[in-house]
Amino acid sequence: MTSQVVLVTGAATGIGNLTARALAAAGHTVFASMRDPFGRNVARSRELLDLAVKENIDLRVVELDVQSQQSADDAVRSVLGETGRIDVVVHNAGHLMVGFAEAFTAEEVGHLMDVNVLGMQRVNRAVLPHLRSRGEGLLLYVGSTTSAVLPPFLAPYVASKAAFDALARTTGYEVGRFGVESTIVMPGPFMSGTEHFPNATRAGDGQVTAAYAALEPLVERNEEATAGLFRDGIDADPAAVADEIVRIVDLPRGNRPSRSVVDFTDAGVEQVNEAGETAQRNYLTRMGFGELLETASKQ
Repeated sequence: MTSQVVLVTGAATGIGNLTARALAAAGHTVFASMRDPFGRNVARSRELLDLAVKENIDLRVVELDVQSQQSADDAVRSVLGETGRIDVVVHNAGHLMVGFAEAFTAEEVGHLMDVNVLGMQRVNRAVLPHLRSRGEGLLLYVGSTTSAVLPPFLAPYVASKAAFDALARTTGYEVGRFGVESTIVMPGPFMSGTEHFPNATRAGDGQVTAAYAALEPLVERNEEATAGLFRDGIDADPAAVADEIVRIVDLPRGNRPSRSVVDFTDAGVEQVNEAGETAQRNYLTRMGFGELLETASKQ
């Protein structure tokens, strides 16, 4: 295995945090990015830096707010200043909103899109000039099975992950011509081990929420219903997502999958992906753009 320089977004908590730790433990140089690492997130950044010393791993912290192009540019510039290169970007930063679709204002939905979709675009705009100039690299996107199967009461989040997925895929057509690989990892639901649900934003319009009172019994049993999807005896640990990301990063160039599903609920996402991939491959081939489905070799 060759050590690589990896930038992980949204690494303060959850899957991003687990991924940064796992990649560093696997021998990579990892920059765990987060907002305000020496202010509001100082305890979280200090924990990672202390772990680096304790375990003798190359785990560093860099400030990156995905809602700011300047912050993304500065973070990439900082990593390049320290290491001279970036090999992998793990797009993990994201937020969750829970509630009835109508009860979210357009501004609230727009804010979520800004974090979950435009945040990825800002980071790509910051890092792709470097990756294109080198003719290699990996954009690894932490998507969601919700872009294939649609759970209820998460409308803005589901919409944002679908947009995230589509932007990642279509960007991949283009950057692949410059030797940059793309992989979308699709985690299913996890009932513990992340701060996704505890930190979720609720719909802001209380009056509209009240108008949907008849549906509240469904909302109240949503968590129980989701838990019932897991196979007996399965411990759905989000560390499995981090392990899969490490596996993909460690694969040789040209052998990385376009998608990988980490789901313990048997939601049928693999079948959806297979059908979609077949249709997409046929569609682009008929257009005469079949080469966009392959990553060009490094010149």
